[in-house]
Amino acid sequence: MTSITPRQALLLSLAAALSTIAMKTGAWWLTGSIGYLSDALESVVNLAGAGFALWMVSYAQRPADEDHQYGHGKAEYFSAAFEGGLIFIAALIILLTAGERLLNPQPIGALGLGTLLSVGASLINFLVARVLLQVGRAHRSLALEADARHLMADVWTTAGVVCGVGLAGATGWSWLDPVVAGAVALNILREGWELMRRSIDGLMDRALSEAEVAAIERTLAEASPPGCFHSKLTTRAAGALHFAHIELCVPGDWTVAEAHAVADALERVVLERTGTHLATHLEPIPPTVPQGGEGHPDRASAARP
Repeated sequence: MTSITPRQALLLSLAAALSTIAMKTGAWWLTGSIGYLSDALESVVNLAGAGFALWMVSYAQRPADEDHQYGHGKAEYFSAAFEGGLIFIAALIILLTAGERLLNPQPIGALGLGTLLSVGASLINFLVARVLLQVGRAHRSLALEADARHLMADVWTTAGVVCGVGLAGATGWSWLDPVVAGAVALNILREGWELMRRSIDGLMDRALSEAEVAAIERTLAEASPPGCFHSKLTTRAAGALHFAHIELCVPGDWTVAEAHAVADALERVVLERTGTHLATHLEPIPPTVPQGGEGHPDRASAARP
């Protein structure tokens, strides 16, 4: 699965969105169900989100330039924010339409074929979401993960709509259809808020996860030569790019060339093992401080031979 590139995965998402829009619109046309209409509108959001994500992922992969010397990785966060905004708009339209249908209920027809189309569209979304999630995790792409989670929310939304429409058709209680549509809209709003929150979090230089930080600490401990230790590890994520900074403490009697060689080696091994770009600031260890010894505030971070 990792052989699929983020661009290929998003092209697959675009194709899936077009297919599901056609199928869900057909389900709405056959049944007249406002629930199926709400489901189709969410697929339109999927299409717009996947298209914008494709643009942002392509932009984020551009190399660093004179104006963006740390790269363009944060562009992916705009994709999540854009999709979140579209979700809010779609939810508002669904709530207004559901309210009108609740005041003026209408009978639902042709449930069999309409339901079959909706379930088929949901199956497509489920399979594509699995692909997007795996590729997104492999490439550390927030845009792909956001698109995958949105598709999975769409799957659960469809399941709720099918249940609501089925109950309305079986009981004759046509008010169940707009009520379920309203519940779908609230679920869409929740998903939109989560995407907006993650986007803002990323733009504010979110620190890496505890597991990622632990992997960096472990790598530094294994790769540091005797007599050296590090302190003040700070991290941040910029889209698929991860950055870290440490103070590397070396014996005070080392030459600049010796300390620089150790710093280069640590930066290289951290990048190879964790995919994190490490920057180091050299600090000499005073002769009065035992090298990696007892009493140093960062004794727990000291490297072992």
